[in-house]
Amino acid sequence: MTEIAVVAISVAKPGYEEQLREAAEGIVGPTRKEQGALQYDLHRDVQEPRRFVFVERWESQEALAAHAKSAHIAAYKKAVADWVEHAEIRVLSKIA
Repeated sequence: MTEIAVVAISVAKPGYEEQLREAAEGIVGPTRKEQGALQYDLHRDVQEPRRFVFVERWESQEALAAHAKSAHIAAYKKAVADWVEHAEIRVLSKIA
């Protein structure tokens, strides 16, 4: 197994910061219980409070793929679709 790291960034549209924060907080608990989840932490950018960042670690690419297909992630994406100005997901492999 090769551990996978993910940085997922969402920038809220102006005025939707708190809705996005609450929705993002709501998926932390269920995701941490997923098989293969090693780390799933939500952060808010200090200098740009509309920017929310998930820092994730997964046991494998397969665990990450299962997470992406989970019901709570599908519901989250649907709920926040109109609140997000920009989203970016980076999947990383550790080299040092």
